[in-house]
Amino acid sequence: MQLSVYNIEGKDTGKKVTLSDDVFGIEPNEHTVYLDVKQYLANQRQGTHKTKERWEVNYSTRKMLKQKGTGGARHGSRKANIYVGGARTFGPQPRDYSFSLNKKVKSLARKSVFSSKVKENLVKVVEDFTYEAPKTKQFIKFLDSFSLTNKKSILVLDGLNPNVVLSGRNIPNTKVVNTNSVNTYDLVNAEIVLLSVSAVAALNER
Repeated sequence: MQLSVYNIEGKDTGKKVTLSDDVFGIEPNEHTVYLDVKQYLANQRQGTHKTKERWEVNYSTRKMLKQKGTGGARHGSRKANIYVGGARTFGPQPRDYSFSLNKKVKSLARKSVFSSKVKENLVKVVEDFTYEAPKTKQFIKFLDSFSLTNKKSILVLDGLNPNVVLSGRNIPNTKVVNTNSVNTYDLVNAEIVLLSVSAVAALNER
């Protein structure tokens, strides 16, 4: 499978790059994509939610009313969950939501997303480029050339150039990542995936 190579101005250079069928041409496995996205989102959770139990509520332990003769229920503590300001029954406690996945599962998930994006013509290959200094305006112009101003996009490079990363860091709906750090969630979340020529070579080899 081959794709055209574009320059940073969004124009076709006439060059072609070959995509490996083992990475960009497999039959997508939706379940592995689901698992990988689920793991990514679960690992982002802090898990610091907390409500007070009865022993933590700061109220007097004095018996509220006499045991018998009131015609009402028997209450022994203001900390009970039925009172406003009382404890909560089975409330959330701090916990760790993270879980692990096999490397092969995560690899298959990324391949599945890449293959799906290629089939839907949502992958574009751009020439390797760099900036001499961080320039957000230049990066915005680069996105405009591909009509990505109001679209979610991800740019995958092989070896991050600090100036390119800084140029795109403050722009909403876009992200610049390395081939080593690209994850399934970012790929699924992006409407358009931009790959540099060197990134394609790295992904094909890996």
